[in-house]
Amino acid sequence: MTRTPDVTVVTAVYNTMPYVTECLNSILGQSIGRDRLEIVAVDDGSTDDSGAELDRFAALHPDTVKVIHQPNSGGPAAPSNRALDVATGRYVYFIGSDDYLGEEALERMVKCADENDSDVVVGKMVGTNGRYVHQALYKKNDPDVSLYDSALPFTLANTKLFRRDMVEKYKLRFPEHLPVGSDQPFTIEACVRARKISVVADYTCYYAVKRGDASNITYRADHLARLRAAAEIVDFTAGLVEAGPRRDALLRRHFTWELAKLVQDDFPSLDRELQRQLCAGIGRLADAYFTDGIRDAMDVKRRVRIALAHAGAIDELAEAISSEKEHGAPPFVVDGERAFARYPGFRDPRIGVPDRAYELVGEAVPGRLAKGTELLASDWEQQGEDLAYTATVRVPVLGDVDGTALRLVKGAMPKSADKAGARRLKADHPLAPVVGEMTVEPAEDGAASVLRARVPLKLADAKRGVRVYLDVAGSTYEIPVRGKGLPMPLARRWGRDDDPYRASALVNPKGRVVVDTARMFPPKSTVVRRALGGLVRKLKSRTKPGTKSRSTRKK
Repeated sequence: MTRTPDVTVVTAVYNTMPYVTECLNSILGQSIGRDRLEIVAVDDGSTDDSGAELDRFAALHPDTVKVIHQPNSGGPAAPSNRALDVATGRYVYFIGSDDYLGEEALERMVKCADENDSDVVVGKMVGTNGRYVHQALYKKNDPDVSLYDSALPFTLANTKLFRRDMVEKYKLRFPEHLPVGSDQPFTIEACVRARKISVVADYTCYYAVKRGDASNITYRADHLARLRAAAEIVDFTAGLVEAGPRRDALLRRHFTWELAKLVQDDFPSLDRELQRQLCAGIGRLADAYFTDGIRDAMDVKRRVRIALAHAGAIDELAEAISSEKEHGAPPFVVDGERAFARYPGFRDPRIGVPDRAYELVGEAVPGRLAKGTELLASDWEQQGEDLAYTATVRVPVLGDVDGTALRLVKGAMPKSADKAGARRLKADHPLAPVVGEMTVEPAEDGAASVLRARVPLKLADAKRGVRVYLDVAGSTYEIPVRGKGLPMPLARRWGRDDDPYRASALVNPKGRVVVDTARMFPPKSTVVRRALGGLVRKLKSRTKPGTKSRSTRKK
């Protein structure tokens, strides 16, 4: 090959039939054209027909496809390094041999790199067949994105376009001893060294495939292998970036992602010695790098799990995971202007985990409150012509909850509240006075509070949503009460006998409880007024000029 291609596409191949066929076809079909393209495919000792398939493509496209065969190395790092040694393109792009590209992917990314003088270009990547791919980085095209104040640390796969001069200048290669995550050190250092990083977000460049048998290497690695890889990546990153907010921005990903994944739903069922080793490994990294900045930037669930592992509190950690899986998020403990998630180990002096690990710090609280709010009873209370709506509601808060109240509110919740099922109100949001009687007391199981409310109804035509309001960590939250399959009370007639109203408690299409009050019949005065109005209109029509009387019309 005498020409210099714009881009060399590298793919490491090990037993990926039939996926590798679609992968190679998607590369050869790129709109950039084969004259600007080089493919280097390295067969890492495949035992299926992958190697033969590569040779078939090389025979069909000898000017574009290079194939290298080597004994199995145990991972994608060694074949990727071998391909880098022979790559000739101005840029190099890596693709998993079970994935495929959008038709314009390479053309768009090379154009972006050339126009912006970028050393790294990240093209939009999506998952298929249930494979998860973080999407926050792809909100918009960005000619110059920072590694330290964007979602880029959560997108560290090597499936990016790299300027090959930069790769060779810094001698970037993949660590061949890592069973998983070997692309991260390469990608992290490339992004640290890059003069400029750009994002192509308006076109899907890369489709990441989860194989039908979930045999991708990411899904096969065991706990200790993943721990060792995460530890090496964290230590490597810390060696590239000095301590401070920039390092925290990078390492937060690894505590939130790789390390937190080691203490997920399967942790309680693991062998005790394996549990101990995982906690010790996480503890070593937490000792060295788990700063206040990283801790406070994490969600409380993962933060508590890392803190319990750091403390070696294996039983409490297992209980926290099992309890949340079975019962959902724990209740909040409200303490003045602060609020805490009451996971196991909270304020346990034997464990010594600081309150801050359990505290709600910039948390997305509405969803947790909505899930934990449960209607226990709903009824009417009638005295003569007066009617009140009564409700008993379990709310997932403990402590200073005296201000908790139930209101009947006109109007729908904003669409922004639909996903979480609740919303935090702005400080200046007006709230109607509390009407009726409210009492709050601890639930019998001590894991929540129970609000009992009695709200007198007005004689009016109105639909009002049943909502709970409570204060958590200095903010007021509005939570629509859901029916959750609880039978609603039968409609009730009330008011004066000559002007009755009907009250109904129903569940709307979103599952939220609504109290609907309406007059059953028009009042007598209205009936008389309507009758007189009809008579007047009839008489007027008879006296209009040109209108003949009935006797005249008969003639």
